[in-house]
Amino acid sequence: MRSSLTLVGTLWAVLSLVTAVASSASYFLPYWLFGLQLGKPVSFSTFRRCNYPVRGEGHSLIMVEECGRYASFSAIPSLAWQMCTVVTGAGCALLLLVALAAVLGCCMEELISRMMGRCMGAAQFVGGLLIGSGCALYPLGWNSPEIMQTCGNASNQFQLGTCQLGWAYYCAGGGAAAAMLICTWLSCFAGRDPKPVLLVESIMRDSNSYAMEPDHCLQP
Repeated sequence: MRSSLTLVGTLWAVLSLVTAVASSASYFLPYWLFGLQLGKPVSFSTFRRCNYPVRGEGHSLIMVEECGRYASFSAIPSLAWQMCTVVTGAGCALLLLVALAAVLGCCMEELISRMMGRCMGAAQFVGGLLIGSGCALYPLGWNSPEIMQTCGNASNQFQLGTCQLGWAYYCAGGGAAAAMLICTWLSCFAGRDPKPVLLVESIMRDSNSYAMEPDHCLQP
């Protein structure tokens, strides 16, 4: 089974898959932000959180220790996080599509040409840029009441208070940087140029088929 990728292209396909999976997994995991509330550890992403307070008996607050997403898109604590959810999700979807096509290029001949590889690299740059924009938007939501309950009244935009950034945030940012810089550069050398011999054979085959049609029509 012949690949349509060069040796550099194979490395590009593997790295594209790694960055896409890392960015997408970080997007879905609620470990972008860590803090404490009512003595319990609390973590957030853009649209999910782990451990949240509910009203118990006697109107006292108790912590429910489980992870889940917000009930609706409008329930996400801030407009910045809503925008971050959409932008980052679109970037992850774009990286996954390119990674899937790159992996298929390892198994299928003439699937990815030199020009196609460069176009896919441009798509990876856009995907990484979208994820990076989502990471930049995330701190704008740190002034929401829900975050201030966890991180203290000192928390504000780009000020975490008593909270700290989680590993998933750094993983998403690192995946976006790798897609924009490394994968985009490797994609320029990923595809194989079409062989001239194959092009000549295809042209000759087409010309022979056209030449045979009038002879076939002249037969009684």
